[in-house]
Amino acid sequence: MIRPEAPVRSDSFRPVLGVTVLLLFALLAMAALKSSRDLEAARAHERSLRTRIAATRAESERLRVRIDRLHHDPSMLEKLAREDLGMVGPTDVVIELPDDSNPHPPAPSPFLSRPPSQGEGEKGKEMPRVPQVIPVAGPAVPAAAPSPESPAAVPASGPPAPG
Repeated sequence: MIRPEAPVRSDSFRPVLGVTVLLLFALLAMAALKSSRDLEAARAHERSLRTRIAATRAESERLRVRIDRLHHDPSMLEKLAREDLGMVGPTDVVIELPDDSNPHPPAPSPFLSRPPSQGEGEKGKEMPRVPQVIPVAGPAVPAAAPSPESPAAVPASGPPAPG
């Protein structure tokens, strides 16, 4: 027996076409969403770059003004020499204080404080301390860290501390 062929339906292609069109629209929507996100990110990056450019220009102008002051303003040079380099003028008095980071403080001097003798007031009361002598530098010398040979490195009174 011969079977008759079934007629081909023209509507069987429509669901496949519909799904294809829907997938195409979904892909286009996702691409448009990604493109809009990328565009917004690029605009934000451009804004941050413009802000950085403006800040860099302001800093550049500030540095130009400072360079001009360094070339033409002697008081600015003197201020920088004093603050940054530790230099002093010819009429300045320099007072060198001992370094607080010294791990071996000088031994206490018997002349700075002593317990009272029997006839002196309350028991355990200390006598007033004798002021410490501070070396003063001569004219026009830069202030520098004390060297081992300088008087500032030697204790003002008493023998050196045992090391």
